Amino acid sequence: MTVDISRAKSGRAASIDARTALEHLDVEGAQDKAWLGRYEHVHVGVFGPPLRVMDHGMGTRIWDVDGNEYLDFLAGIAVNSLGYAHPDWVRTISEQAGRVAHTSNYFATKPQIELAAKLIELAGAPAGSHVYFGNSGAEGNEAALKLAKLYGRTLPGAIPAAGGKPVRILALTNGFHGRTMGALSATWKPAIRKPFEPLVPSMQFIEAGDRVSLLEAFARTGKGKYGEGPVAAVILELIQGEAGVRPLDPEYVADVRSICDANGALMIIDEVQTGIGRTGQWFAFQRDDLSGGAVPDIVTFAKGVAGGFPMGGMIAFGQQLSDLFTPGIHGSTFAGNPLGASAALTTLGVIERDGLLANARERGEQLREGIMASGNALFEYVRGRGLLLGVQLTHPCAHAAMNWALEHGLIVNAVAPDALRIAPALIVSEADVREGVSILGRIPKDLAND
Repeated sequence: MTVDISRAKSGRAASIDARTALEHLDVEGAQDKAWLGRYEHVHVGVFGPPLRVMDHGMGTRIWDVDGNEYLDFLAGIAVNSLGYAHPDWVRTISEQAGRVAHTSNYFATKPQIELAAKLIELAGAPAGSHVYFGNSGAEGNEAALKLAKLYGRTLPGAIPAAGGKPVRILALTNGFHGRTMGALSATWKPAIRKPFEPLVPSMQFIEAGDRVSLLEAFARTGKGKYGEGPVAAVILELIQGEAGVRPLDPEYVADVRSICDANGALMIIDEVQTGIGRTGQWFAFQRDDLSGGAVPDIVTFAKGVAGGFPMGGMIAFGQQLSDLFTPGIHGSTFAGNPLGASAALTTLGVIERDGLLANARERGEQLREGIMASGNALFEYVRGRGLLLGVQLTHPCAHAAMNWALEHGLIVNAVAPDALRIAPALIVSEADVREGVSILGRIPKDLAND
């Protein structure tokens, strides 16, 4: 099946026509093979062999170099909030590039200032809150961890001049915060940690969801040889995305907040994957069924914020915490550049204007119900919130299921050996969901284990 650009832009009719040919997608077309052959000679192998070489997209659809069409239920791993080639986003990028794409941080630009103010507003952060911009989720978390280290030096028992001990930062088992050295130090997965050890010291893991483990970690604070340094912060995801889209118990999250308060520690909520409308609210912590009503001291963001343009960062809640970042203590060459800031402002504006928070909630519920009503015995249950869902499988065949779906025109992700991740663009329609569920429902239940 071949689809040219003019057909790609012809809308729903083209999509319906394409779906009638699902069984005839070219698994590996000639163009795909040629480009993949070049890829392996020039690109480091950290991502493994690519599944396809993609060419162009429109809305919730993307086409590979051989013209095969796919309904994308991954959206660049929760990045493409507005799907592909959204006209408002394209127009903004073009106009801003024609004005100024980059200055340095010796200067400010209007989009940068407006975006920071908008994010503070959407997070409901208190007066005196400030934003730091980076280029990725890992950089947002690096900034948060560095700010927590500075904060920790103000705690009793951590003053270096008085013989204080290094402050500790607690992270959760199964958490994922990035692959740079600081963020990696707070990331649980041993397979990606061990090759780079020793990592940043004084980062400690506690059992996710276990209140006793949390209390014991704080109790180890003490003077002299009998104790450890104070806890500066706890960093966590409300939905542990890379662990298989697993929400934390909101009562546990509320406990983390109260125990941090009792011990003068910060609570950092990593919203790299869950933020910017993904769960049906601007930030996941604004859902009591995820946060238990807890409000963070620092929230990090990335992925969907600029609709496909690389951007991340953090919001420090309140003046006192924000003031710990002083001139020269942290920075980034490209952070907050006007091209990315403009893309983000447009992304946020379209989400507001088009009611995409409500759409995330409604389409997420449609997905959940449709998957479980499909009658596919491979599916055990669906977890997550909004348009960040994990489909639990009855046996560990997630890669086989992902590949079957891809060959039949649907992009999903094997996020764990026995779970698929579904995270479509926030613009996904009712018809898109019906189509995606139809494909998912036909995945063979007896696929071999990966």
